[in-house]
Amino acid sequence: MTTARDLFIVTMDKEPDRSVGQGDLSLALAGAEVIDLLADEVLTLDGDRMVPTRQPTTDDRLLGEAASAVVRQIPFERVEDWLWRRGRDLSAAYQADLEQAGQLARRRRSRLPFGGDRMELVDSPARSRAMHRWAADEPVLAALAAVVGIPAEQTEDTPAVGDEAVTTVLVAVHDAVMELEAVRQRRAIENAAFANIWRGA
Repeated sequence: MTTARDLFIVTMDKEPDRSVGQGDLSLALAGAEVIDLLADEVLTLDGDRMVPTRQPTTDDRLLGEAASAVVRQIPFERVEDWLWRRGRDLSAAYQADLEQAGQLARRRRSRLPFGGDRMELVDSPARSRAMHRWAADEPVLAALAAVVGIPAEQTEDTPAVGDEAVTTVLVAVHDAVMELEAVRQRRAIENAAFANIWRGA
């Protein structure tokens, strides 16, 4: 399992009735992939640029895709640019992958035919591992979850992230999510203004 998968599972477990913004989650998942690639020494950071160092050796399909997508020409890609490029629809990719692996299942909300389905986690070693990391207040996982609106369970005792490269990625994820929220707010204002024009306001 990877940090991105653990993040997706924690999100599903902690917010079963509230939809975390898919764009926010996709950006955070892309950041989690960078952090795992750093840990595996597949790449390093030169400032905020992702410098590949060796070919990946991972059994995880999506992390392997991420490693293959790393730009290998100078000037190397900035973390922020990676988040927007790799993050496009990434939450949907992780959902589909976990569903295919039998770790997510569709459950009907009610017995009525119009009740609709929702995705729910099934008990699995992957879920247990992710929730163990969460219960242990693992700082990287807690920081990524906080970015998508899931507060740590014991915020006062959560240790700080000590790795400078990981901190750089976390800051980039936070900034990208804030930028996405600003875009949402701007569109909401524009849509409201447009609706007022049609109403003659």
